[in-house]
Amino acid sequence: MSCGDPHDKDCSEVLDHLYEYLDREMPAGECEKFQVHIDECSPCLEKYGLEQAVKKLVKRCCGHDDVPTDLRSKVMGRIDLIRAGETVPEVSVLDQAKHEQAQRNRAAAPGADSGDTPAACGDADAPAAAGQDDSAAARTEAARAE
Repeated sequence: MSCGDPHDKDCSEVLDHLYEYLDREMPAGECEKFQVHIDECSPCLEKYGLEQAVKKLVKRCCGHDDVPTDLRSKVMGRIDLIRAGETVPEVSVLDQAKHEQAQRNRAAAPGADSGDTPAACGDADAPAAAGQDDSAAARTEAARAE
């Protein structure tokens, strides 16, 4: 996409880093160059306006839910791993958090040592739910891996 006019910043570069600009996560010098480009380039300005509107809508509709501190730190840890180019564990952060919460709940519940507490959703160490055969459990696990 381009308006046809020459710019210091290429449109593709601006669009590749648009969310960094929107989230104010880029260095001040780069921000200024992006602002100049967006002010001069109507297609990029249009895309910027659209993405800004989507971001505001998401914030308005979803910005009220508090994220548990441990979940936030795990997600941020995974982001740091990805940025560093390291391998990321296969288990989802949400499943891991559910598993840890279930462990805390079992430890706090009366009769926790009796083993009669139901398995938590996403608890990979828990036996398959009652009435679910091994092939169904395998299909569920395969779907989760995809």
